[in-house]
Amino acid sequence: MRRLPIVFFGHGSPMIALEKNAVTRTWHEMAQHIGKPKAILCISAHWQTRGTAVTAMAQPRTIHDFGAFPQALFDMQYPAPGDPELAARVQELLAPMPVKLDANWGLDHGTWSVLVHAYPEADIPVVQLGMDIGKTPAEHWEVGRLLRPLRDEGVLIMGTGNIVHNLPAMDWGNPNAVPYPWAEQFNSVMCEAIATDTPQTLIDYESLGDAARLSVPGADHFLPLLYVLGARHEGETAEFNPHFIHHKSLSMTSVLIGAA
Repeated sequence: MRRLPIVFFGHGSPMIALEKNAVTRTWHEMAQHIGKPKAILCISAHWQTRGTAVTAMAQPRTIHDFGAFPQALFDMQYPAPGDPELAARVQELLAPMPVKLDANWGLDHGTWSVLVHAYPEADIPVVQLGMDIGKTPAEHWEVGRLLRPLRDEGVLIMGTGNIVHNLPAMDWGNPNAVPYPWAEQFNSVMCEAIATDTPQTLIDYESLGDAARLSVPGADHFLPLLYVLGARHEGETAEFNPHFIHHKSLSMTSVLIGAA
């Protein structure tokens, strides 16, 4: 079995689930390039937990974890099966770290708003990994490192979030507005560190001062990237596409690693 690549999707607004555009077409093309995995393990910005948890139900529900959006978005379903065996394997790989087998969560929009475009048939088992809010950035990266063996077992490890994610600062009326200098700086420094495989820069992202504070006002959308980078093997190249900042302060940058 070939080693699967790893991928981080800059997922943006939940509305992207309903859209057909250059971003969603690129996500689908990325999935075609990756091929059809045996299962998917997703780390979403939208599932933070106390302690580490993994979904372990046979049929996860589609969670509509957002507010004032059109009814069409609430009507969307992504009926992919779960994979209790993969959940148990994650538990095994992370031992002796306690990992709760969760039967309540499901697939949140950080996961399914991407997968409806990447793998629209919803026929691949999907498991979500909860991000323990008590862990440091270095510890989140280390969890990703412990999960590396899954790549050789037919499992696609994917993260979804945004490198720059400052909703209050967004220019909602102009998606193509010139990004804030701090957003450009942070996105550029992080992507350069990914390209040169220097993950410590991303682990220490807060050292960028104001650029980090404004780009990552909350760590939830940034941390999934650390899991993906932890699962990287030395020498694997990174590809950035899509690669732009939307509405001045929302990075839509996606990263595919190890696909060459």
